[in-house]
Amino acid sequence: MDSLTHIALGAAIGESVLGRKVGRRAAAWGAVIAIVPDVDVVLALADPVVNFTYHRSMTHSLLFTFVAAPVFAWLIHRFHADAGARFRDWWLLCLLVLVTHALLDALTVYGTQLFWPFDLPPTMVSSIFIVDPAFTLPLLAGLGTTLYLAGRRETRPWLPNAVGLTLAASYLLWGLWSKHDVERFTQAALEAQGIEYNQILTVPTPGNSLLWRILVMSDDAYYEGFRSRFDRGRELSLTRTGRDLSPLEGIEDHWPVARLRWFIRGFYTVTVEEGFVVITDLRMGHEPNYVFAFRVARDSNPHPIPIDAEQLPMDFQLGELGWVWRRIWDETLPPRHLEPR
Repeated sequence: MDSLTHIALGAAIGESVLGRKVGRRAAAWGAVIAIVPDVDVVLALADPVVNFTYHRSMTHSLLFTFVAAPVFAWLIHRFHADAGARFRDWWLLCLLVLVTHALLDALTVYGTQLFWPFDLPPTMVSSIFIVDPAFTLPLLAGLGTTLYLAGRRETRPWLPNAVGLTLAASYLLWGLWSKHDVERFTQAALEAQGIEYNQILTVPTPGNSLLWRILVMSDDAYYEGFRSRFDRGRELSLTRTGRDLSPLEGIEDHWPVARLRWFIRGFYTVTVEEGFVVITDLRMGHEPNYVFAFRVARDSNPHPIPIDAEQLPMDFQLGELGWVWRRIWDETLPPRHLEPR
């Protein structure tokens, strides 16, 4: 999730755990601890595939969480020895904030390596978009109201913050249920259309959980469709795009290739563009614009020549967000790239 959301959630948890004992310091430390796992963003390395696939690894793992929580708790306790909170109070705050950071990120589609250092594929539940105001705003409103009222009363008002946390948690449950319902609908639609497939990925579109993007992978193609929670039709309209993985023949063991295939978990396509072999992550974005694409080899005969990976720039247009908003309400709207110009 975005940094503001993590800060809001960490601060709300801090306030809930220790607000009545240490006042505003609880929310402040909750916010600080909440952004610690994202330190891997500022430790960017030169290789784009390393940057892409090692983000959300060590510092987002459950191992890091359980090791770091007592360390941070000890430091905070030493700093606030006279605050009226015990070490185990600060430990509980740090543990809950770090755990929720990792688990919340795991609910997005990017992928979170919860079980690092074990060589297991990243967890990607993909039930919430990385920026979603419907999740963040209740946290900010509840926490802000509690902090405001606390400055005007002798007793600390816990209810607004608790309501904000409850609404945010309920929204996560709504996302999980919506994802399950969309996947069930997709499986039935694919069976009715006689489409054979290997994998299905359902992902909420930017900033909401009302419109879901559906990605279906087969051996020689991938299919893309959309399903709004307001759609009433029982048919699923899919756009088919051919998929040819042969440009990777002979370089399957090239580290960027092997690493990307492991990280993306099969939801990718391979193209030859301007003389280079390109791997495109199909999970983020939609046809034909995607967030992550990497040159991994120079096209050659009989086999491609491996190169140091290069990340291609993303061609994002604000019109994509307008299309998402219109598609939520209109199930007859064609995909963005097929709309008449």
